[in-house]
Amino acid sequence: MNYEIKYRPSYGYLVVKLQPGETIVAEAGAMTYMQPSIEVHTRKRKQGLLSTIGMTFLGGQSFFVNEFTATSAPGEAGFSAAPLGDVEVMEIGVNKGFIIQKTAYIASEQGVNLDVDWQGFTKGVFGQGLFMIKVSGQGLLFINTFGAIDKHILAPGEHLVVDNFHLVAFSDTCSYQVTKFGGWKETFLSGEFLVTDITGPGEVYIQTKNIRELADWIWKLIEPRIQTTAR
Repeated sequence: MNYEIKYRPSYGYLVVKLQPGETIVAEAGAMTYMQPSIEVHTRKRKQGLLSTIGMTFLGGQSFFVNEFTATSAPGEAGFSAAPLGDVEVMEIGVNKGFIIQKTAYIASEQGVNLDVDWQGFTKGVFGQGLFMIKVSGQGLLFINTFGAIDKHILAPGEHLVVDNFHLVAFSDTCSYQVTKFGGWKETFLSGEFLVTDITGPGEVYIQTKNIRELADWIWKLIEPRIQTTAR
């Protein structure tokens, strides 16, 4: 698939150029524009009703995804998700799947599968609004992050401890454990909460910013005005 990622790393933007008959699947609401030679078809994310509901309410994803297909002529479409951040492309294949954060997904080729019904989901609670979905199949996956993307490659047995608000994705060849940050004192006073201890081999993708930081910054700006108004 012919694609271009523009305006990196602060304002990552995905532009896909489709040949006749070529299709890209995208998260509902991710499209910014498309040329008239492209047709759009909306479908449920998964075939089973209970699975679709699980993805929607547990994963925070839309009930539906959109399929963009070039018809008799080539066509171009643009996609974006996070308010400020980068876009990365990941190649999914045999023995090369990933676990990704729910909000990271923008789009993928038709052969890529997103699955919430995987055994690893029961291993631990990610918490703090973080929920991970498993990606498998064959094709290109496009993810969007808040801030720039920091990629780490772990050797077999190598560990990396990642704050859950900053964790974007990791290879399904990695093992992981969700735990609190240090003891109870560190958990409540350090500013860190739940973390994920990831063990290689595999790749780990981290976002340099997180939505909690943005929310705290906005609240610091508007809180004095709200308190003044309340008086």
